[in-house]
Amino acid sequence: MSDRSPAPGGLALVESLVNTLDIEAAADSLDTAQGRARLGIGEAELPQARELRESLRAALLAHAGHPPHRPVTPLGDLLARAPLLLAVDDRDGSATLTPADGGPLLSRVAAAVAEALVAGTWSRLKACEAGTCHWAYYDRSPAGRRRWCSMQVCGARAKMRRYRAREP
Repeated sequence: MSDRSPAPGGLALVESLVNTLDIEAAADSLDTAQGRARLGIGEAELPQARELRESLRAALLAHAGHPPHRPVTPLGDLLARAPLLLAVDDRDGSATLTPADGGPLLSRVAAAVAEALVAGTWSRLKACEAGTCHWAYYDRSPAGRRRWCSMQVCGARAKMRRYRAREP
């Protein structure tokens, strides 16, 4: 749905995972081998990937000031299980968190969230407030108060509903 470029850095992975479910069309790209391959997961990882996706969506809705769409496992509980390694570059002393165990999805998402927390960009990744959408988008607005993934679609629909509700 989003009319913008992908989120920066590792947040692109988080955005991509959340956006595997098109709520309006009731289509889940994780149901296809191609959709799973884009995220580097196998069919056996589907239940965990879906649980992670919905916990991320709830966090992104909270970033935008909206309640969760449904009860989910707290994101912190899921990320606490992620095996990460601290890698320090001997040349310049820089440090990064990297996924352990070959990079399972949970670890890659945890590393992306940690990177975004350090960069100060985590709270800019949000979920659209439209109940039929909840698409993830990166809020690049100066004030950081975008409400919809696309002003041309979800924003226009919401404004039209409000306008019609005011008509006599």
